[in-house]
Formats: sequence, structure tokens, C-alpha cells
Amino acid sequence: MKEPQRLIAHFDLDAFFVSVECLNNPELKGKPLIVGGNSDRGVVAACSYEARKFGIHSAMPMRTALKLCPQAIVVGGTRSEYSKYSRIVTEIIANAAPVFEKASIDEFYIDLTGMDKYHKPLEWTLALRQKIMDTTGLPISFGMGSNKMIAKIATDAAKPNGWLFIEPGKELDFLDPMKVNKIPGVGEQTYSNLLQIGIETIQELRLAKPELLSKFLGKHGIDLWNKAHGLHRGEVTPYQEAKSVSSENTFEQDSTDLAFLNTQLVRMTEKVAYELRQENKMAGCITVKIRYSDFETTSRQVSIPYSYYDDELIPHARQLFEKLYKKGQPVRLLGVRLSELTDEAMQTNLFQDVNRKADLYKAIDAVKNKFGRGSINKAGGMQQ
Repeated sequence: MKEPQRLIAHFDLDAFFVSVECLNNPELKGKPLIVGGNSDRGVVAACSYEARKFGIHSAMPMRTALKLCPQAIVVGGTRSEYSKYSRIVTEIIANAAPVFEKASIDEFYIDLTGMDKYHKPLEWTLALRQKIMDTTGLPISFGMGSNKMIAKIATDAAKPNGWLFIEPGKELDFLDPMKVNKIPGVGEQTYSNLLQIGIETIQELRLAKPELLSKFLGKHGIDLWNKAHGLHRGEVTPYQEAKSVSSENTFEQDSTDLAFLNTQLVRMTEKVAYELRQENKMAGCITVKIRYSDFETTSRQVSIPYSYYDDELIPHARQLFEKLYKKGQPVRLLGVRLSELTDEAMQTNLFQDVNRKADLYKAIDAVKNKFGRGSINKAGGMQQ
């Protein structure tokens, strides 16, 4: 029996951080806007298309960006808003798509293979895009093709705020004229290496001898040769909310000592935050659980901007505890849980002083990895 034609759609929210800032402040629309840190060590997290005309791009040092475009408007970024809109879009797609993958905070793949038995895939995808735009007010582009790579390249070609369907069998017509750095994974160094052997376009890469590419680029060369032929076997990984991480402590003696309880709360939050960083995941929700001496158990949770940093999570844990705790009641068990885990890690974190903070936590985690988790604790988590 003949297998159904694979069909993948790739959605990408255009200049996501910038678009959210403009949605919340329409006066920023049409201006060279940079989202990121404005300190000496700040970097560009995102920039508007108007700013890109000056050569500005993400991860560029802010100093360099402002030299290229002194009149650019810099905003620090509102991570809570980005998290909120990402959740909204994820929910819309989850309610409609048969199988989808959340590749990042603003990027999604949908497997439409076999949908043609029930719907017209292109019309269905257009309707989904329109629903996202109507609900959020954000621009979003999509590409559709026979595999994830073709769909992603099509999305990039469709931007800003457009769509492009590469019909199966037309992949080479679409790819051939493009420069090789349009292939995902071809960075500056690989592009430079290919130019040195006379390969600039995807067609030239496709027609090159595999032995030549293998000689200069190793296995990566053969992989690129396959991609130049429009071949890509990556599967759409079904999205599911990652499991939560949690820590609970049942005390040997029930306690009403607020200093002791606060110390335990901080220690548990540090522990679960450390576990998140080891998995390079962030949490979008934190829960605090209290069990009293009479076994009455209560919990409270709050949605938060995605984070895996102790100093950002601990204040939320303390606030939840303060709202939950019945003063004077002995506590038998205390717990902290982080949920709504995502691989979106550094995308939401390219803001002011992030490099300094990231370096600090890397150093802390390196010590914990070598000498044990208890080797470093915040002052608030030290035993009194």
C-alpha cells in the first residue's frame, strides 16, 4: 500500500518579541525598535524589520547595534507578555492540530500528513493562521512542504506576515536559486568554507560530488548534499507538557517557626531550579504545597515568566507561601513544584545582564556538580 504524501506546515511568529511590544504600545510600530539589554554588556534579543535594514540582528552587542542605528528605540523586554502570548498560540494550535511540535517559544511544526482525506490542508492551515492573528493581533508566517526543512525555508521566504506552499515535487525548483546559507544549520563558517570551493547556491551544492563535500566538511558535507536535494527525515515530535519537577520535605517535628519554614522553602526552590538548568528547561508555573499537623493539605500556584533562575523563582515561592500559610498552624510537610516546562530556555532570556547572570549560575552549578548540590546555598536557604 502506497504511503501517503508527507505534508508539514511550519509556523513562525514574525519578530515575536518586537511584535508583542508593538501590540502593547502601537506608537512603536514602523520604527527601528530593538528589544534587549541596554547596559554595557547588553545584547539584542530581537529587532524590528526597520532596524534590520541597518544590519542589526539578534545576539549582536547592543553597543554595535546602536552604532549602526543611533536613532533606534531600545526597550528592555516584557518576558511575562511573551510567555502569555506563546501560551495562547500554543493552545490554539493544540486545539486544532492533529500532531504538532513546539520548536521554540514562537515556532511550531504541524504534521498534516493524511489530512487530505478530511480537509484541504492548505485551506485548513490558512484558517488556523487567521485564527491566531484574529485572537492575538500578532503577525505570523507559515511555510508548507514535504518535510520540516522545506517548510522552514518556505516560512523564511514568506516573511514578513506571509505564507508559501511548496508543492511536493517542486522542491528543487524552489531550492536551486537560493544561497546555501538558507539551509538551516549552515552558519557563517560553513558558508565561508563552501564559498572557498566555489559553491554559493543550493543548486551548486546539489550538483557537487559527494566525495568533495565529504573531504572538506566530513559527514556534515553529505548531510548538506542530501538537504540540497530537498531530503530531510526529521519527524514532527508530538508536543506534550514536560513533566514537572518537585521537592517535598516531611519534617521530623511539625513546625510553626517561620524562619525555619522559609529556609526550607528556599532550599527546595534552589533544588528544583538546579534540576531545570541541568535539563536546559524553564518553568512557566510554580506551586507551593503545605500539609498541616492534622493532615489538611493545601496548595496554590501561579503562572510566571519562563525561568530557571533561583533569584526569580524564590520570590514567587515566598509570595505563595505567605498567601497559603495559616499563621500559628504547625506545618508537617512543605513542597515546591515547577511545571509547564519548556525547552524555550535562552530565547526568553536575552535581556539586560543575562550574560552576567548566566555565567554566575554556570559557575554555581559547576561547583554543585563537582562537590554536591549542598555545597552552595543562598543565605536564605542556610540552616539557622
